[in-house]
Amino acid sequence: MTDYLLRAALPEDLPGARSVMLDTFYTDLGYGYLPAHHDDVINPARAYLSHPHQRLWIARHPNDGVIATTAIRARGPQTPPHPAWLTAHFPDHTTAQLFRVYVRPAHRRHGLATTLVHMAIEFARRTPTFERLYLHTDASVPGALAFWKSLGTVIHDDRAPDRRFQTVHLEIPLR
Repeated sequence: MTDYLLRAALPEDLPGARSVMLDTFYTDLGYGYLPAHHDDVINPARAYLSHPHQRLWIARHPNDGVIATTAIRARGPQTPPHPAWLTAHFPDHTTAQLFRVYVRPAHRRHGLATTLVHMAIEFARRTPTFERLYLHTDASVPGALAFWKSLGTVIHDDRAPDRRFQTVHLEIPLR
């Protein structure tokens, strides 16, 4: 991992970060850009650089630019699409939510996601207003659920055969 620079995103990193996110939506996840759920991708400066409790981290490779992202947003899950009881359990003002944990395929299996996620967890732990760290994942993405279960606890498994997304909700302890 010595060729990589991992840090909180700077303004010059945002176009590359946006590219990683959009490529992930279209290529890896197969559903493309969804305006109702991806407002932070269109304006990452507003979402992550202008808010004291939100942050975006990136991994940069000297030849390939930004190749990985991870973010924390100061909000819980939204209803819809998630169950209302989750919204009540993870209120916006005291919940950190992990977002946008993406690594370009050519750079996977180098520990980048793990390191970026640990940076995000430490940020959430140091932010006094955060009481909980929430995330959801699509269990149909190979390796995703096993990765997140190594860090946290499943609090709701919302998978069903007739659903497009096989969503599993987790909490990572902060204290």
